[in-house]
Parts: sequence; structure tokens; C-alpha cells
Amino acid sequence: MRIISGNLKGRKIALSNSNNTRPLKDLTKESIFNILQHSHLIKIIFKKSSILDLFSGVGSFGLECISRGSKNVIFWENFPETIKILKKNISELKCENKTDVITENIFNIKKKYNFKKKKFEIIFIDPPFKEKKIINLLEDIIHLNILKKNGVIIMHRHKNENEIYPKKFNIIKIKTYGISKIIFGLIS
Repeated sequence: MRIISGNLKGRKIALSNSNNTRPLKDLTKESIFNILQHSHLIKIIFKKSSILDLFSGVGSFGLECISRGSKNVIFWENFPETIKILKKNISELKCENKTDVITENIFNIKKKYNFKKKKFEIIFIDPPFKEKKIINLLEDIIHLNILKKNGVIIMHRHKNENEIYPKKFNIIKIKTYGISKIIFGLIS
């Protein structure tokens, strides 16, 4: 897997051999960034943005954000083997000064992390397809009020998943790629 654009374009990202992670395919990742940068529905100034990458795996989404000019990325991952690879990728790409890695259980987000009034332009949520508590996490994110006014939440889910989202989560676009669907939403 490689960084597909920006100042780190072409650099390799190490992958995990574990079944606990599902790498974001390059085609899907490229499509997400095309939508972020060219859609009239999303008003993000990508350069200098702050990103929260939940279930970050080996960091392919967040590292792509840094390559494209994001100010910083908070990676949140709790599988020990995957954390080692994530930290290795951050180090090899020399992105330590633009990243933080949180290794707590994501479902304790309200108790375990003090955002200190930090808000994000993009919150990327890429859980295992079998994960069923995503709605609870989305409700916690809404409650914490950590998405900037014009920010976007992007979720990677199985295309057959039919979750009922909180009323404050307004879906603006859904794209399907193979067995995946990418959901773009705003908080009202």
C-alpha cells in the first residue's frame, strides 16, 4: 500500500498480517479524497485541517491526510500488533510532529480522552464491518461536540449494513465500492 498523493506520494505504508484490520483500498481512498476536495456538498479547507482517525489501523487514511497538507492527525487504535505498525509507519514517514496515537478502547471516548476544546474538520470512522456499536460512538461524538461547524464525518461500512443513525447526523452522500460503502455526513 502507498500514499497516493501529496508530498509523500508513492511512499510505502506497512500493512498488518492480522485479521483485526481491513486496509482501505487505494481506489476507495482516492475517491474519498476526490469527494472531499471537489464536492460542492462539502466545504472543507483541507490544507491545515485537523483530523480524527478512529479505528485507524496502520494509518493509511490519516497519513494520506498529512501528505495532502493536514495540520495534524489523531490516530485512535487499540490492537497492540496494529499499533506497532501504525507507529512504524508514522516514524518512517517522519510524521511524528503532526500526529498523536491514542491506544484506548474507542468506545470509552467520553471517559478516556480530553479533547481540550479541540475540534476537527474531518472525523474518519473505519471500524470492523462486524462492529455493531457504531451508533453509540456516533452519539458520543455528537455529544462531545468535536466536529467543526463545516466539518464532515466519513464512515466506512459494509454495503449491506442498514443502521439507523441519530437524528443530528445528516447523510449528504453515500458511495459504494465493492462490498464497502462510504457515508459522508454532517452534524446539525
